[in-house]
Amino acid sequence: MKLLILLALCFNFNSFAQNSLTIVSVGDAQVVKEKVFVEEPYLNDASLSSLTTTGQKIAEIIRNDFRFYQNYFEVVKGSFSRQAFGTVSYSDRKEKVNYSIQLGISKLENPVLSVKVFNIDKESEIASSNIDLRLDQRRVAHEAAKIAYKAIVGKDPIFTDRIFFVSDYRMPNGIKELFVMDFDGANIKQLTFHKGLVISPAVSPDGTKVLYSLIDEKNKGRAKNNNLMMLDLTTGKSEIISKKAGINSGAVFAEDGLSIYVTLSIHGNAEIYQMELATKSLKRLTRNFAPDVDPSINASGSLMTFLSGRPGNPMIYTMIPTSEENSVKRISYVGKYNATPRFSPDGKEIVFASWMDERFDLYKVNSDGSALGRLTKDFGSNEDPDYSKDGQFIIFTNQRVISRSEAVQNLYIMDIEGKILGALTQNFGKCISPRWSK
Repeated sequence: MKLLILLALCFNFNSFAQNSLTIVSVGDAQVVKEKVFVEEPYLNDASLSSLTTTGQKIAEIIRNDFRFYQNYFEVVKGSFSRQAFGTVSYSDRKEKVNYSIQLGISKLENPVLSVKVFNIDKESEIASSNIDLRLDQRRVAHEAAKIAYKAIVGKDPIFTDRIFFVSDYRMPNGIKELFVMDFDGANIKQLTFHKGLVISPAVSPDGTKVLYSLIDEKNKGRAKNNNLMMLDLTTGKSEIISKKAGINSGAVFAEDGLSIYVTLSIHGNAEIYQMELATKSLKRLTRNFAPDVDPSINASGSLMTFLSGRPGNPMIYTMIPTSEENSVKRISYVGKYNATPRFSPDGKEIVFASWMDERFDLYKVNSDGSALGRLTKDFGSNEDPDYSKDGQFIIFTNQRVISRSEAVQNLYIMDIEGKILGALTQNFGKCISPRWSK
């Protein structure tokens, strides 16, 4: 069971080489998809020929970004007649392509990537923007893909999102630190260097701070401290938020970022409290002889889900977090015990892990307890789920047993229907506790 229950980019962060997840699209005759064509980049000056390969790599990253949304988009291969940059032969593309994305590389004071998006059916340009090519190549590509996606869909995609997680990569036994990577698994950076055990990260709504618990392993032979920490990503510095006796863990931010919901055991039993960050004042929310841990709050702050041992084994509950024990309701009845409940961005669903058949699998349920659905089966042991900010994807930890003495843990991504797209980490130690962030 989770250690939590057992306990009741502006800096010199380390970077690591890691391939991004490449999505292979599979056609689905039953689904009508928007067809997107990403043209090879235009160079407006022969002096920019050295950027040809860069432009081609950016175009391929954009194509791969759109393939993540394979239920909605088909990335069209092939070639069409090329006009001058900024113009499109609509007749050449009609009935073959719905949207065409043009990329142009030019030089004003500095090299610039120009992005134009055309609606082929309506014969109109729907977006135009410039991106500084001095930025990181992958960042430029993800920004360009985001511009195109938002012009087509009207909503932000996941392309510029980040994923925070914990790993023991290249660490001595018992040591785990906090890392961050792009949504597709590239650009991994180490964020903490405590030489201790980092657990249960949670990211602030604005993406500038990360809560986590730290079990300090430095002082051999002494009692290990379980402190709640907060890392400021703009300064690179961590501070202690709570070091009360017992458990200081399982914390998440309120939507306004001014308070947190945290599991404490200051009175012996693990209970959930709301803490104001400015004053450290506490409001108790749960009170039961059984442990209550691991809160998650919906975006409006009107409902909290958490893990409780009230039925004997840990199961998923909800409550209204305005006062103590307000409208507490059990909503899960699957498996021997449950773990890590997390709200969808719209607050309508809760995804969680359940122990069945000697392994964890992922389930989702409506926040009122209805419409239970299974997401994983016969795919190793799966836990630590978290929704993407657009609600279209779920990231999770997958463990596979290699032998009696060895198992691998990697982070995987699936769509909300349970279709697994692939692994985001490979050969990067045991990766756990992924948390999605803008």
